[in-house]
Amino acid sequence: MATPKNNEGFIPVHGGYRNLITYQKAEIIYDGTVYFCNRFFNKYDRTIDQMVQAARSGKQNIAEASMASAHSKETELKLTSVARASLEELMIDYQDFLRIKKLPLWERNHRLSLRFDELIKHRTLHTPLFKKQ
Repeated sequence: MATPKNNEGFIPVHGGYRNLITYQKAEIIYDGTVYFCNRFFNKYDRTIDQMVQAARSGKQNIAEASMASAHSKETELKLTSVARASLEELMIDYQDFLRIKKLPLWERNHRLSLRFDELIKHRTLHTPLFKKQ
């Protein structure tokens, strides 16, 4: 009886995180957070470091989870959980900013919120997302 052939080899295919929609969105969130913080906060405000680090952690942990997936699904899940928690922390910072400034929180179907989806659909690795005004 023939044994089933393993097309993945000894170590399964891993990486490829740049093709993950979650990584692409996290990268846009990171770029946008850097732009946002530089535009709306005093350069000495500690909030900048916290927000940028949370955005970076979200993006980097998605990449690291993808790379770790070949060796340990447990590590992949833990790193994905850290990424999710970091992005949740960042979302709370944005909500705090809106609340303090008495600005509205956009609903998911708001035209400017939907712009995020357009950025993903039409983005290439070298397309600048945020231009200095």
